[in-house]
Parts: sequence; structure tokens; C-alpha cells
Amino acid sequence: MKKLSKTAKRNIVAYSFIAPNFIGFAVFTLVPVLCAFVLAFTKWDGSNPMEFVGLSNFKELFGNKLFRAAVKNTIIYSIGTVPLTMAASLGLAVLLNKKVFGRAVFRTIAFFPYVASLVAVTAVWKMLFSKSGPVNAILYYVFKVPSDQLPKWFVGGLALVSFILFSVWKYMGYYMVIYLAGLQGISAELYEAASLDGASGWQKFRYITVPQLKPTSFFITVMLTINCFKVFDVAVLLAGGDSNSLTESSEVLVHFIYQKAFGEWRLGYASAAAMVLFIFVLVVTLVQFRGESKYANS
Repeated sequence: MKKLSKTAKRNIVAYSFIAPNFIGFAVFTLVPVLCAFVLAFTKWDGSNPMEFVGLSNFKELFGNKLFRAAVKNTIIYSIGTVPLTMAASLGLAVLLNKKVFGRAVFRTIAFFPYVASLVAVTAVWKMLFSKSGPVNAILYYVFKVPSDQLPKWFVGGLALVSFILFSVWKYMGYYMVIYLAGLQGISAELYEAASLDGASGWQKFRYITVPQLKPTSFFITVMLTINCFKVFDVAVLLAGGDSNSLTESSEVLVHFIYQKAFGEWRLGYASAAAMVLFIFVLVVTLVQFRGESKYANS
């Protein structure tokens, strides 16, 4: 029997390390995605035989008022959450990158909402913004807002505002850590040279910090956008805590897919909606590759 070459042995060892992760990816991600592509063109409730319906699911989907509202709300949520989270994360990172007293404590406090239980922090958030909560109490006693005009933060037009504010508070600590890593990679010599030229703190931030953090900011933008398009738990928990609590003004795309798949058992229809979500995420990914290429060639 012919012995394996040293290169072949090395490749077998490498593939053996890759195999567990790849098998898990194939079974739990790749195969379901491929099945969803097939299901998008069928009518199936999970028990009866599949029926091929062509593009009927997509035609019905774009004629569905609730689906259009879900897409619009998801886009608005993303547009509101991404820049606010990035600004808050960068601001915290710049402040906590300086040598100030209690810096480690403040970093921990800023990061805590991210690691805390989502159910627990949404319960606290709902208590704060409830009709009789502290926020409305301040509006009533300090700003003299009439009791019948106090905002209902989790219904109607303010629901998305509440989702955005909560998401910024919840996740800014995580992206702060990423920005901190980027800041610590900037050479101190650049700031020293700017100081010798008489640059102010704002000029250093604008002409050194921001340009040097472009790769970090780009990565965070892509990751945040993808995560915003996949929002589900935040919306459900803040709106009421059950899958039927979202209305047209607060519906989001992933919740719409979940309801159609496991609420109405229209698996083909839900898969068609999932394909729309996939296209959104794909577009963001293509923008990422183009941005990386443009930055590398600049």
C-alpha cells in the first residue's frame, strides 16, 4: 500500500479540523437555505404533498399590505439604528480610550446591557416607558404634558422609535469594544505630529481618528445593517411579549416570516418572504465586497 505524502497528511489533518464546523454549517444552514429556495415556489403546509405554484407566492407577497409594512418598518428601523449606534459606540470608545479615573468600571457599565438577559432588560425598558412609568412622569410633572396626551411608546408610530432607542442602548457597548480595538491600533505618532502642528482635539478626531477607523466603521456598518434586517426578539418583547403583539405599525420582516411559517403553516409563502430577506442581506454583502475592494485600491 502506497504511503501518503507529507503534503497529503497535512491536508488530511487540516480538513479534519475544518470538517466539524463545515458539517454543522451544511446541515443547519446550507441545506435549509437550499430547501427554502425550493419551497418558495411551492404551496405546502408541512403535512400534505407539495404543490408547485411558480411565482404565485411572490405575487401574493408583494400585494400583501402587511408584508409591505414589514419591509418598510425594517428599513426604517435599520436606517435609524445603524447611524445612532455607530455614533454612540464611537463616542463612548473615544471617551473611554483616554486615561481617566475608573475607565475599566465605565467600560464595564457600557458593555453590561449587551451581556445582560434580553428578557430582563426589555422588562426594565417597558417599565420605564410605560404609561405610568418614570419617562411619562417626567413629561407630565416637568414638561406639563396633559395626561391624555402622554405618549404610548410601544404602539402606533412611536413603536419603531422605541425599538430603535432600545437597540442603540442594548448594542452600543458591543460595538464600542470593536471601536476601542481600532483606536488602540492607531499610531500615537500621528497624534503627536498633529499636536506639534497645533491641531485641536476636533481636528485630530476629524483628520486622524475617523480616517484611520474607516475599516472598522465599514465592518460595523455591514454587521449592524445585517443584524437590523434580522430583528425579531427586540420587536416582539417590546411590543407585548408574544407573537401576535405586533401590528402594522410595528411589524418587522422576520416576524412576518415566522407568523406565516409557524402561525399559519404556509411554509412556501414564508419561504418566499425569506428569499426577499435573503436578497436584502445579499445586497448588503455585495456592498461590503465592493467597499473593501475600493478601500484596498485607494
